[in-house]
Amino acid sequence: MTRPNQAPPPAPSSATVIIVDDDAGIRASLDSLFRSVGLETRLFGSPAELLGGSLPDGPACIVLDVRLPGVSGLDLQSQLVRQGISHPIIFMTGHGDIPMSVRAMKAGAVDFLSKPFRDQDMLDAVTAALERDAQQRAEAATEEDIRVQYETLTAREREVMGHVTAGLMNKQVAALIGLSEITVKIHRGNVMRKMGVRSLADLVRKAEALRVSQARRTTDHT
Repeated sequence: MTRPNQAPPPAPSSATVIIVDDDAGIRASLDSLFRSVGLETRLFGSPAELLGGSLPDGPACIVLDVRLPGVSGLDLQSQLVRQGISHPIIFMTGHGDIPMSVRAMKAGAVDFLSKPFRDQDMLDAVTAALERDAQQRAEAATEEDIRVQYETLTAREREVMGHVTAGLMNKQVAALIGLSEITVKIHRGNVMRKMGVRSLADLVRKAEALRVSQARRTTDHT
């Protein structure tokens, strides 16, 4: 690896780089590189060590060697996906080829660096991966908040929400589900309050985040 001449780009705070390589020298070199720019690290010498260890709760990415004893880096990537571990992966290899790169990228890798690589290239790749992980985590947290709000709705309120966010007017919803228009307005008001929105546009955005539609309405009219 060659040392960069320029300052590294900023990375999310409290971010961790997980290094998986059977070469102790490479692990130590990468550990020094990432710590020099304020990143936390966790080092593993094999896929088994990683799968048996603890992973960080905050933003993180995995720097993974393709050629590992036993389970390859690509096989480890598949195992992580099956286990629901979605940290972005940066592959590094001294023997990479096009099919290997394509397979890694299709499975979700964010970069594929051939050894020897410039430190700056690695830092750039890690920064992009950490930013991606932080964004995914923020989006997941937002969706979970919306889902919690949605769970407070009664079955009838969910049904009304599905029709309203599909573009139907109160009068149309009332005729469709056999309620008075004033009752639909009451349900709609409850939906707006419980979902924490002030406009139909905001409600539609939350419905889209939850993929709420007419197809998801229930027949349990609480």
